[in-house]
Amino acid sequence: MNSIELEVSAEIVKNEFNRSTVRFHVIAIWVGIGLNLVWFVSDIFVFPALALSFFIFRISISLACALLVVFRKQLKTDIYTCLFALVLGISIQNAYMWSFMDVKHLQQHSAAYMVLFIGAGMLVLWELKFSIILIVATIISNIAFYIWNSKLSSEEFIINGGLLVFTVSIFSLFLIRTRYRMTFNEIRSRLILAKSKEIIERENKIIVEQSQEITVQKDVLFKKNKEITDSINYAKRIQSAVLPNARSFKTSFKDAFVFFRPKDIVSGDFYWKYETNERLYFAIADCTGHGVPGGFMTILATSVLEQVVRSKKDILPNQMLDEVRDLIVNSLNQGSETEQSKDGMDIIVCSFDKQTHTLHYAAAYNQIILIRNNELLKLATDKQPCGYYEEAKPFSLHSIPVLEGDIYYFTSDGFQDQFGGPKLKKFRSKAIQDLFFEIHQDSFEIQRAKVENTFFSWKADTEQTDDVLVVGVKF
Repeated sequence: MNSIELEVSAEIVKNEFNRSTVRFHVIAIWVGIGLNLVWFVSDIFVFPALALSFFIFRISISLACALLVVFRKQLKTDIYTCLFALVLGISIQNAYMWSFMDVKHLQQHSAAYMVLFIGAGMLVLWELKFSIILIVATIISNIAFYIWNSKLSSEEFIINGGLLVFTVSIFSLFLIRTRYRMTFNEIRSRLILAKSKEIIERENKIIVEQSQEITVQKDVLFKKNKEITDSINYAKRIQSAVLPNARSFKTSFKDAFVFFRPKDIVSGDFYWKYETNERLYFAIADCTGHGVPGGFMTILATSVLEQVVRSKKDILPNQMLDEVRDLIVNSLNQGSETEQSKDGMDIIVCSFDKQTHTLHYAAAYNQIILIRNNELLKLATDKQPCGYYEEAKPFSLHSIPVLEGDIYYFTSDGFQDQFGGPKLKKFRSKAIQDLFFEIHQDSFEIQRAKVENTFFSWKADTEQTDDVLVVGVKF
């Protein structure tokens, strides 16, 4: 059996691609049309004076797309063009609505605008030309509506959402292209496999020829795996560009160390900082999931953290967590009647006042250990996540005077949940506290080395359970 016999034309692959994905995209269109109309309810409360004009825009986009999908056969339009029209229409609609917003509403609505592109990145499969047209049209419509309607300065428009939405749109459109290629190649591989099986059954090839077929299949799978790995590695580079590296993070402290080991290429754990002349803000977080899903959450989480801290001067950590939680819940449409997503994060947000040497913090679950005067103290945290929670309460603010010699340790749950040791059990929280107390008098470079050695000695040959993040700081 030779490679020519196994070739499948691009037209056949394209037809199978359309057949296997059309139903999913039809559903996505109707859901998108419905949600676009449902979101009008928020316009009534947020922009009562403009609600009617916004509704006219929404109903026009939704009706046009509904007619396009219903009569697509008569119009000889494929489903991908219909879905593209909906996404483009909603993007232009959002640009129109943005142009009437002040800074506060622009910041609130930027998360919803980002969800459009993130949703497209995770759900849509279309050709590269649609992605290029979408990004160009989005930029042009935002500029045009801004010039016609907006009272904000270009700096206010860009800083409070414009640049962030543009960045997320580029990232999401890259994901569309990558997922399209992977799906196309997967279908081609499946068709090649089916054709090879048919040839084997029909011609009853000898063992040697069967071995050659296995080699072809192995090569196809290898190429597919390489494409997926390359795409995830690219996502890692994007995530690394958004998050601070360990060296940059440590420069803001008197001394510090970071032990960061993702389970997969992309991490759901992250650390973040933002510094002004008066305050140092930083956070240690563990998002729901790991790998690519966790990576999506880190992008969203760091974006809203940056948005919140830039929008309000001297904001306190508990206020930040309250706003971050609201933005995440609204962005992911959590708590809806159809589906209650539990995506969110365990997170510690701190604000160090450089004048009063006071540490203010708010925490959702994650552990904080303070060693002061050779005594280990476990600091209080709220037992609720930063995300949808049925019994959600405002986050608590805690303030601690920072004394000379104080050392603070922050961890996600990855280390304590790691299986290992002679009895293959979890490391557990008490063992981490004992480790911190044992090493706290060493230099921070040695502390990091001991944390790393302890983790790998405990894990040994056992598979890593979760992303691992341990941070130690001294002010």
